[in-house]
Amino acid sequence: MFAVTYSKIFLGISAAIIIGSIAIIATFGLNLGIDFTGGALTEIAYDERPDKDELADGLDALNLGGYSLRETVEDAGREGYILRTRDLSEAERQSMETVVLSEGVGAELIRFTSIGPVIGEELKDKAVWAVGAVISVIILYVAFAFAGVGKPVGSWVYGGITILALAHDVLVPTALVSLLGYFAGFEIDVLFVMAILAVLGYSVNDTIVVFDRVRENLVANRTEKRKKITEAGVSRDDVTYTLMKPFEEIVGMSVSQTIMRSVNTSLTTLCAVGALYVFGGDVTRNFSLVLIAGVVAGTYSSIFLANPLLVYIAAHKADKEH
Repeated sequence: MFAVTYSKIFLGISAAIIIGSIAIIATFGLNLGIDFTGGALTEIAYDERPDKDELADGLDALNLGGYSLRETVEDAGREGYILRTRDLSEAERQSMETVVLSEGVGAELIRFTSIGPVIGEELKDKAVWAVGAVISVIILYVAFAFAGVGKPVGSWVYGGITILALAHDVLVPTALVSLLGYFAGFEIDVLFVMAILAVLGYSVNDTIVVFDRVRENLVANRTEKRKKITEAGVSRDDVTYTLMKPFEEIVGMSVSQTIMRSVNTSLTTLCAVGALYVFGGDVTRNFSLVLIAGVVAGTYSSIFLANPLLVYIAAHKADKEH
């Protein structure tokens, strides 16, 4: 399988993707929404949208502090604005609504959402704990499921590679959202966290399917030699495994056997998520965009990152032993 044959090339590409994603996030940052920072969000739609500068002049007179005003298009096709401010008092909210509804033609308040800073901070902490808990459970499960896989690498290596692949799959959509947040005002909210958790579940399933086939082919292509050893009056069996094929060949064969399953699963998932992006509303559109990026990254990592890395670690371990 070419993914294993050219493992160093694909590992280099994967490293570049990971480093590039981290650089993007570090440079542009993450545009946290009011779910995490607290504040108020107001969406207004117009039959004829007023000029942005005119609306901003009216808002400046209210002394609301720092705010952002972003153009948007409603599902029905009407143009409008999304206004993000600090948490407003009832009097400030009424004054703000008076200003935004008095401008343009056919103004309509679509939604108003307010979240206090304490709740926002709590949501942020819970989101971090949720992602961390999922990753911890995954690595423990993989290590347990592949216990006894034997040489040339142990079960914890499979778990560690799975987590690295998951990091790749999370960094790619996060970097995309970072760019969109900087250039298009994309805000990270609770739906983003839900999308990332969905990507984690999808990606780990794809990676484990390939690893499970590697385990099956290892068992089918090895011989066992058992020797009874007695130490301190206790007898135990010492089992030595000898592979009948090179490990990289077994991994390549496993990838070839599962690649169509991975591609077909990804394509059907992308069809469903793509339909949600095209025909869904603004909220589900952002959610589906993160899923699309995550599914593409997960498909790539399960084939071109996890398995080449498995072969590389096995070869490095063999060189050290010799």
